[in-house]
Amino acid sequence: MSGLPPIDPAVLPASVRNGSPQQKKAYQAALGFERMLIGQLTKSMVDTTKTGDDDQDATSAATSTYQSMLPDVLADGITSAGGLGLAGQLVKDLK
Repeated sequence: MSGLPPIDPAVLPASVRNGSPQQKKAYQAALGFERMLIGQLTKSMVDTTKTGDDDQDATSAATSTYQSMLPDVLADGITSAGGLGLAGQLVKDLK
């Protein structure tokens, strides 16, 4: 899946590593969903740090840029490390 960061095969469940192409595709789709969920959760977390100040100086512009990048970076980091385990459970439940 193109929207996912590179994932070390060692962190994939054995059933996925040794599974059929269809199982691998289902896991990738579930991992994509998990990544999107993590992105939304971290975006909500970052939104709570915003001050609502309308003054935009160099420091707040840098902070704003950092805050806008943080959710995707966190989501990619968690996903590339194998995720939270939700993807494996989703695939297992869909069988």
